[in-house]
Amino acid sequence: MLTKKGKYGLKALVHLSRLPPEQLAFVNDIAVANHIPKKFLDAILGELRNAGFVQSRKGKDGGYRLARPAADIKIGHVIRVLDGPLAPISCASRTQYQRCDDCDETTCEVRHMMLEVRQAIADVLDNRSLAAMRDADNDDFPAELASSL
Repeated sequence: MLTKKGKYGLKALVHLSRLPPEQLAFVNDIAVANHIPKKFLDAILGELRNAGFVQSRKGKDGGYRLARPAADIKIGHVIRVLDGPLAPISCASRTQYQRCDDCDETTCEVRHMMLEVRQAIADVLDNRSLAAMRDADNDDFPAELASSL
């Protein structure tokens, strides 16, 4: 499940992606516009800066901006930085694999299903850029998903 940290990080990046390339945004402006607690956003933006997604400048004219074009930032990479692996269980993770103590991985039905789930999640998130997420018109939302909400 996507945590608030991951959700807020994505919202902040979308906010920054809407700005002209050299324009900076104040943390408070991002927080207010996206209903994110400022202190929490400060920490999230620090992680995003350390991972190379955003740049910051201190001072009166400081703020944050994207470090590279929104089209070059993949959503899966952002989520992994903020929330960790995409896999629902550790034995299905590609980036932080941990063997289970309680099952045989070759015959475990749960693991096999979760490998498929992990792959489906990665197929969407690793092939979707921040620009595509920002520009989505959301009118192609699958009807079967909309009816289950």
